Amino acid sequence: MRVLGRTSSDSRPLADLDVERATGDIRDADSLRAACRGVGRVIHAAARVHIGWSGLAEQRAVNVEGTRNVALAAREAGARLVHVSTVDTMGRGTRQCPADEETPLGRHVECPYVVTKREAEKLVLDLVPQGLDAVIVNPAYMLGPWDWKPSSGRMLLAVARGQGLAAPPGGNDFCDVRDVAAGILAAAETGIAGRRYILGGHPLSYYEAWSLFAEITGRRRPMRVMRVPVVHALGALGSLWGRITGREPDLNRAAAALSVMEHHFSAERAVRELGYQMRSVREATVAAWEWFVGHGYTRL
Repeated sequence: MRVLGRTSSDSRPLADLDVERATGDIRDADSLRAACRGVGRVIHAAARVHIGWSGLAEQRAVNVEGTRNVALAAREAGARLVHVSTVDTMGRGTRQCPADEETPLGRHVECPYVVTKREAEKLVLDLVPQGLDAVIVNPAYMLGPWDWKPSSGRMLLAVARGQGLAAPPGGNDFCDVRDVAAGILAAAETGIAGRRYILGGHPLSYYEAWSLFAEITGRRRPMRVMRVPVVHALGALGSLWGRITGREPDLNRAAAALSVMEHHFSAERAVRELGYQMRSVREATVAAWEWFVGHGYTRL
């Protein structure tokens, strides 16, 4: 197995793993061609992730043009590509009627991350008739161990630090990163070229999820669900602060708009065609929390 990373990449996730390390950047086509030479499968999981209204040019350079470079390098090498995308590119669903891979887009928050990830998917799918063997996987909200950055686990850490006393009114599907990893490998072996696969989870409102997080971390559960206008007002304040400081915070208008929406999806296709399985949200959360505690991200 060969892993491509930048010279500035955090190498801790690769510690004790028997992998060949290659240095490069998905914006550097030559480094990608060298990294893909002689391989049969390419898993493209790199992306610039920021939920906000800033950074369109940077996200397009990484998420779209970087994906183009990866896809062309994989095609040149004769390798199958698994493009790791996100459910944020999908149409919206509810608990009662979850979205699937064919749900029309409808209402969405067209922030740079969503737009560029959708453009990247189209690019990959457009190359399939031109000789690229590719499948796309769309993970939901992941929790679990090995969140070194941390990424989506920041929500759990925020609750653990006592910042979850009022939850936004939306909801999401929460899944275990270990199940997503297994789904990616299954897609590499048995996925149908040109298809998308939702690697989903279990539907919870943010109030339900934060209550579970509070229980597991020993914190107080949320006292209330925030009203939608309050969430939008907080997002507007965050965006204003970003314009003043020149750095958009995590709480901004785009993030606020997404947090009041329901994000629920059906993983039926992945279950049927890939054998995808989903652990409970509790198991994923316990594993994430124990890993964070064991690696010094917080205190018991």
